[in-house]
Amino acid sequence: MSGRAKLTLFAALATLFTSWSLNPLVDSQAWLLQAALLLAVQSAVGAGARRLPLARTLTVAAQALVSLLLLAFLYAGKGESHGDGPLAYLVTDFGALFGQGLRDVAEFAIPAPLTDGIKLLLVSGVLLIGLLVDLLAVTLRTAAAAGLPLLALYSVASGLAGGGDASWFSFLLAGCGYLLLLLSEGRDRLAQWGRVFGAAPRRGAADSGLGNGAGGQATAPVKFGRRIGAVTLGLALLVPAVLPSLGGGLLGGTQDGEEDGGGTGGTISAVNPLVSLQSNLNAQDNRVILKYRTNSPQQGEQYLRILALDEFNGVKWEASGRALIDVPEELPEPPGLRSPVSSTAVEVTTSISAAEYYTQRYLPMPYPATSVNIGGKWRFEPVGRTLVGDQLGRDRFQNVQGAEYTVRSLLLKPTAQQLQKAPEPDPAIREEYTKLPDNLPPVVAETARQVTQGAKDDYTRAVKLQDYFAVNGGFRYNTRTASGTGPQAVARFLSDKEGFCVHFAFSMAAMSRSLGIPARVAVGFTPGEKQSDGNVNVSMRDAHAWPELYFEGVGWTRFEPTPRSGINIPDYSRAQTPATQPSAPAPLPSQSAAQPSTAPSATPECPPALKKLGECDTAAPAQNTSGGGPSVPAILGWAALALAVLGLPLLPLLWRTRLRTRRLATGEVLTAWRELGDTAWDAGVVPDEALSPRRAASRIVDLGRLEPEPAAAVHRVAGAVERALYAPPGAEVSYPELADDVLLARAGLLASADRLPRLRALLLPRSAARVSWALSARRSAITSAVSARLTAARLTAARLRLPLKGRG
Repeated sequence: MSGRAKLTLFAALATLFTSWSLNPLVDSQAWLLQAALLLAVQSAVGAGARRLPLARTLTVAAQALVSLLLLAFLYAGKGESHGDGPLAYLVTDFGALFGQGLRDVAEFAIPAPLTDGIKLLLVSGVLLIGLLVDLLAVTLRTAAAAGLPLLALYSVASGLAGGGDASWFSFLLAGCGYLLLLLSEGRDRLAQWGRVFGAAPRRGAADSGLGNGAGGQATAPVKFGRRIGAVTLGLALLVPAVLPSLGGGLLGGTQDGEEDGGGTGGTISAVNPLVSLQSNLNAQDNRVILKYRTNSPQQGEQYLRILALDEFNGVKWEASGRALIDVPEELPEPPGLRSPVSSTAVEVTTSISAAEYYTQRYLPMPYPATSVNIGGKWRFEPVGRTLVGDQLGRDRFQNVQGAEYTVRSLLLKPTAQQLQKAPEPDPAIREEYTKLPDNLPPVVAETARQVTQGAKDDYTRAVKLQDYFAVNGGFRYNTRTASGTGPQAVARFLSDKEGFCVHFAFSMAAMSRSLGIPARVAVGFTPGEKQSDGNVNVSMRDAHAWPELYFEGVGWTRFEPTPRSGINIPDYSRAQTPATQPSAPAPLPSQSAAQPSTAPSATPECPPALKKLGECDTAAPAQNTSGGGPSVPAILGWAALALAVLGLPLLPLLWRTRLRTRRLATGEVLTAWRELGDTAWDAGVVPDEALSPRRAASRIVDLGRLEPEPAAAVHRVAGAVERALYAPPGAEVSYPELADDVLLARAGLLASADRLPRLRALLLPRSAARVSWALSARRSAITSAVSARLTAARLTAARLRLPLKGRG
């Protein structure tokens, strides 16, 4: 295999290894094989184009064209366009799928489901980075600069994924890929200049580290470079582990809710619990994750609540940041609970045991709990009345895995009359829990007003909203809905009237807030299925979300807008004349009547809509501090940063490459001589226009320290220039190897230069000063022309103002 072929192979491997860092962003790695195959085809096209040979621009164009055709072949027809004909199939539909991928990125939580749109974004991004790496490392022979697109790819992936347990492995793969690329390029350069290292070793050559290895090959510099790379990677991986204070940097990552260990400080970060629940919601089976025994007289009301989402921030519902304290022996009084509701409450005791495979950090327990007896390190968040696992060590947190604990809680029995006559809530609570984002579509508030028209109190409005979703609004429980959870998704849900528990809960909470009723969304489990031995089993499909509305004197009160069999509607929220079925019922998913499950039906594969909302998955991701996927502005910002990092340093290099190609393509001797002079100038040989071509060539050879072969090429070009200047008309002054001689001389000038001057000659060529000279000359010419026109105009005007008798 030739040196350039090896360089092509290692450029593709470096891109593929760095692409591994994108894996944490999605829940499936199936896209990586497709990206690898397309990247291999793209690299093969480049290798074939360089062997023909084609011009560099044509090589890149061929690679880009083949890549686009392959992407269109694989993904065209999967978008949502409605055009007809081949143009719609290959262009309009392709663009629609790309736009759908951007919308999926904005709405999906990390790790997102591998939809066609997201797969298109991932594969096309890898191909783009691969094309840039191949262009820099193979086509332009600057493997060091190829690290810039690789760094941009890794930085974007690491920034969006937020680190994690496997981030060190991603860094190791990316670093090894780049080092292999540099090693391949170094070997290729040594092979091209092999006589420098391949001659018989001079005295002391072995001591200098430049001696020959076995077979006459120069192995010492290569071995030395490998050792430097290995030591560098080792330090980058080991230093953060030895010094924990460096965690959270390039390789470190924090998890949601990471708080200060010990004391009463710390906060619970904003987190989407639908993502954190992915550790125990398994779509492949319906394993039991919790078992409990309770003395509650109403076991059907024994919901196990995990967390409350109290912030609607314009993108999604999530839990706001709250201060954490140590768990008190007796939990504080529930907010808003007053007599007479508190006097009729019954305290019940529930003993709960969690499965060994259930790794939730938030403790499931009945609401409102009054005390919790559990071992381990836990913290308490008073506003949401949530217990959160404390930090145990680096990237280790307390969770409920295998825990056995006892919870004492209140069984509240408010009446419809008490809720209807509830006084106005505290102004601070109303202000905080009625906030709505500015981008909430007006249809949400308009629908809420229409549904509750005629209601004179908040309780009646809440019941009408609940009945609108669960009874008489014509809504259909559908686990395959494509709705999201943001403001626009609420409007789509109201229009499509299809969704499951998360959509109903989010929509009712948003509409309640628009009516001035404090509302939030709770996430947890329905009561489960009672067994013959008295225990109650809670399985993964019992996961549920419901709205909680605040009423002074009662506190946070559960409502049930989800139209599902097995869902227990509270007695206090039942209409006076309840309907038994929705007015426009739709077939519900098949479900065993004995199991009051509120999660999606047991399909073999979880639909993308459920994955988007965290309703099913098999693995628990490292929790994201933003509670969801990156927004479109964040993606655009990262892309702009990557383009700036890639583009700005490469502009002089690309300009010189394009200028050199254009000059040498003309075949003119004087143009080639001008290119040779600029190349020498880039290498540090300042041009002297006063010298003859022969003297200028000798000066370039001497100052550039050229070897005999490049020096002969310089003199051949100078001889052609003399013939062009002094030969009689019609004489042949050019020769076929003119461009090759200029390139040979350029290679000799760069090879004889030290490392830093050589990098400057490539990235910051001195001859770029001609651009400023040309602009200055053009500006002067334009200024002179404008001045001449103005002078002529003034003379003409003055002549017209002269008296008639003075003319002539």
